[in-house]
Order: sequence, then C-alpha cells, then structure tokens
Amino acid sequence: MLSSTQSVNSVLAPGNLRKVHHIALNVQDMQASRYFYGTILGLHELTGDEVPATLTELVASGKVANFITPDGMILDLFGEPELSPPNPDPEKTFTRAYHLAFDIDPQLFEQAVTVIRENKIAIAHGPVTRPTGRGVYFYDPDGFMIEIRCDPEAS
Repeated sequence: MLSSTQSVNSVLAPGNLRKVHHIALNVQDMQASRYFYGTILGLHELTGDEVPATLTELVASGKVANFITPDGMILDLFGEPELSPPNPDPEKTFTRAYHLAFDIDPQLFEQAVTVIRENKIAIAHGPVTRPTGRGVYFYDPDGFMIEIRCDPEAS
C-alpha cells in the first residue's frame, strides 16, 4: 500500500472502471441465503444456461448460487458451512464491508419495510429519512447488513 507521501507512477484513468461487476458473499447456510435473496428480496437466481460457464460446476454441486440485480450486477453466494457464525450482537461487524444497498422506487419503499417485518427480519436501523432519501437496514441470514433505500420523492 502506498503512503500519502509516495508518488504514483501509474493509475487507472477515471472511467476505466465501468461498473461493479459482482459482489461475492460467503454464506454459512446456502438454502437460507438463497431463500432470503431470491424469495424475500426477489432477486432472480441464475439457472441453467444463465450461469456463467466458469461457475457451472460449482453451482451444480451446490457450492455457489448466483443472483442478478435488476441493473445487471451479479451477487455470488459461496457456501462456507464452516464459516464462523457472526457475533451474537449484530451491531459488532465481523468484516470490513459495512453493508450492501439495494435501490427501490420511492413508491415501493413502505411495501419493502412491510415485507421485512412480515418475515420477522430484525431491523437494525430505520426506517430513516435523510436528505439523500429513505432507508431501512437489516441483516441477511449470515448477519451481513443489507439496506433498501430510495431517493427522495420529487416535490
């Protein structure tokens, strides 16, 4: 890692990195996580020919599940049954990643909060309203924080 006093000779130009390609999460209980992301959050699970060729063997063996978000970003779940469970206090993060945020139409925000509550998913924070919009924070089956957020409604 470079210190702030070292010079950088080679850098990527702004715009070279085009988008987030995928996010990979290690999960302890693959079935619980597939249900959470696919059924509760409504993400499309890739199956059959949709699965990237590089992952077909892992998906077929049940070690990996792939979901796609409406904007095309891939969420990879890697089954790690021996993964240490999260701290019983979900406020104590166990990774440097803080949360994964999904955007939703402002008109559907309250419906999303209702779905979270009806599925008895513990809400960590919120719903909150800020100048940047509204958000609700909760945990997936492995204790990773998820946010559903929306931009402020136009006045």
